[in-house]
Amino acid sequence: MMKTAELKLTQEWDKTFPQSDKVDHSKVTFINRYGITLAADLYIPKNAEGKLPAIAVCGPFGAVKEQCSGLYAQTMAQRGYLTIAFDPSFTGESGGMPRYMASPDINTEDFQAAVDFLSCHDQVDPERIGIIGICGWGGMAMNVAALDTRIKATVVSTMYDMTRVNANGYFDAEDSEAQRYEKKIALNNLRTAEYKKGEYSRGGGCVELPVPEDLPFFVKDYSEYYKGRAYHERSLNSNEGWNTVGCLSFMNQPILQYSNEIRSAVLVIHGEKAHSCYFGKDAFENMTKNSQYTDNKELMIIPGAVHTDLYDNVDVIPFDKMEEFFGKM
Repeated sequence: MMKTAELKLTQEWDKTFPQSDKVDHSKVTFINRYGITLAADLYIPKNAEGKLPAIAVCGPFGAVKEQCSGLYAQTMAQRGYLTIAFDPSFTGESGGMPRYMASPDINTEDFQAAVDFLSCHDQVDPERIGIIGICGWGGMAMNVAALDTRIKATVVSTMYDMTRVNANGYFDAEDSEAQRYEKKIALNNLRTAEYKKGEYSRGGGCVELPVPEDLPFFVKDYSEYYKGRAYHERSLNSNEGWNTVGCLSFMNQPILQYSNEIRSAVLVIHGEKAHSCYFGKDAFENMTKNSQYTDNKELMIIPGAVHTDLYDNVDVIPFDKMEEFFGKM
């Protein structure tokens, strides 16, 4: 039998954004097919009646639901959707041991488990369920859109393809067999050393503020969000990061292999000035290349926006467009 574990959940409001008086908020849990219990914030429009369209939100990679996924979820609830923002397996308030691990399979499954929960919720119309994936969870969202036929619409915001960046490095600067091999040697040697010690090391989160001037802008961009305006004590990126070997399996498991078979609607949103914009543009191109299902696919580039503008800048995040897009479910 599927049975959720009892999690210790914070009940007070501890988000990095203000609480809305237009929605009801509560904590919920649900289980994935690996038996891991996930924690989520549930947002429902006040005085909502009847069956509602629903959206599950997750990301960025290394963030928690108290950061920008919660902002997205609460904002879309203000616009009439029942929403959840959840912590993926091994992170935040969700279950799973050891902590601070990632998996292309398990993390894709986390989204499917969220759809399970929404599909069975008394206030949800199961024929109108969508998902939003932010940053590294954008790639995961596109992956699950290719897998889960219950999902009617997917928004991918400021996305990373975590398999590509782990295998090829930033801007594909390490895209060679020799460079991948050297990374594999280092990570597998570390596995041996950590097994002997009986504990995992952490890879380190964002750079402490102020960020040295000689580092790339995107490093500063991340740090100002995670270490500054959106610091959260449970966020991996705000603190010591993932386990060093936590993303090893992403190196040889491309998650967007079947994206051009996605039949449901997909909206890819990226900032023009984001260092990561190439992920979104290339993912959209590959999703629509040789596809029969392009009529409901859209790419939206936000002029002048950088990567984290789409985390929390409500003047930049195109919520009106997302409301219109999900309204077609």
